Amino acid sequence: MEFVTAAFNIVLVIFITSTMLTAGLGTRIADLTSVLRRGSLLLLVLAANLVVVPLLGWGVAAVFGLSTAATIALLLVASSPGAPFGAKLAMIQRGDVLTGSTLQVLLAAVGSVTFPLTANVLFGWAGLGGDLSLPVADLVRSVAILQLVPFAIGLSLRHWTEAIAASWEPVAQKVSSLSFAAVLVLGAGSSWEQIVSLLGSRTLLAAAVFTVLSAIAGGVLATGPRIRRTTLAGIAPLRNAGPAFAAVAIAFDSDPEILAALSGILLVGLLVAIPAAARLAAMRPEAAPEGAVA
Repeated sequence: MEFVTAAFNIVLVIFITSTMLTAGLGTRIADLTSVLRRGSLLLLVLAANLVVVPLLGWGVAAVFGLSTAATIALLLVASSPGAPFGAKLAMIQRGDVLTGSTLQVLLAAVGSVTFPLTANVLFGWAGLGGDLSLPVADLVRSVAILQLVPFAIGLSLRHWTEAIAASWEPVAQKVSSLSFAAVLVLGAGSSWEQIVSLLGSRTLLAAAVFTVLSAIAGGVLATGPRIRRTTLAGIAPLRNAGPAFAAVAIAFDSDPEILAALSGILLVGLLVAIPAAARLAAMRPEAAPEGAVA
């Protein structure tokens, strides 16, 4: 078990850093600044992902009466915006990929700092005990460094040496995808009994409801044509797994029950979001340009 825990921690670091390096390598500074100039859209997306979605996680956990471990897992997920798969989902649905991927990167960067603060507030509201809180300084330092530094490196390479960035991006993407799978496998390996016990439980149903409600919030709290709204609706429910797993490792000593619930919630989110994106793609026979009405 100690070997599995050590391997999980190593793969987790690889996953977080490679994911944000990939994001940086695929982002142009001009695209980032262009999206940042859209004041109303930016404020609405930040409100949806940093305020409304966390509140939905808290509300869903309370309504379904989840166990302490499942509640912690759901609140960690809800507090962590900017999942890299959100950009991939924008591609799957043939949505506004430029706006979606740029905002996903921005949310991941901002979430590096807000994640432990938001989670601690939700822990208090959920009545999980006054002594239950994330070590804010440790998590901000660890997660911010693991996310912001590789992103800045990737962004700089894309700006100054585009050819190198283009050659590195597919490699970094492959490492990110493989390490994410490894994180899920190792997390499940240390808590497979708890994962089996989730089948048919309220935790997975709650995760599905949370995913749907978050998607609605992401679409409603957006501006522009339908194609942009559906893109942002796909980004909102897919939360950044890296900080959530890091919190379980740092604050909860890789607790098997929390890891099991966290893995289950993340997988349910993907299982709900991917078919919905594929359905949207079927309604869009050709890739729509940014800003097009679809």
